[in-house]
Amino acid sequence: MKAKLAALAAGLLFGMGLMLSGMTNPGEVLGFLDWSGVWSPDLIGVLGSAVAVSLIGFQFARRMERPWFEVEFPAMPKKSVDRPLFIGALIFGIGWGLAGYCPGPALAGLALGNDEVLVFLGAMLIGGLLQQRWARRRKTG
Repeated sequence: MKAKLAALAAGLLFGMGLMLSGMTNPGEVLGFLDWSGVWSPDLIGVLGSAVAVSLIGFQFARRMERPWFEVEFPAMPKKSVDRPLFIGALIFGIGWGLAGYCPGPALAGLALGNDEVLVFLGAMLIGGLLQQRWARRRKTG
């Protein structure tokens, strides 16, 4: 139960951070990604602080014998960068650049009552289902 409450608290904190930073506003994100037009560097601080918090958190976790709310740390998967991963990352980046949304901020955008985010989330779910179907077919065939 403690682990679930900690995950809920972390998710709420993350969502609030996304909303306060402007990451749930696709116009803000597209302004940051548009280097050829009127570039808006506002999100550099968001990205920089996220990297700094992650670095500190990982250093702290490295020194721990076990996580606070679990018996042990999960094993990290050993996966190399393969073609499907590369293509998926490329498609994700193109979609982010076109729409200004990625999954986390889109979900946080639901709390703001943003109607257009429903279209994005629907397309994301359909894309995920298609990918699952493709992966199953690739595995069996």
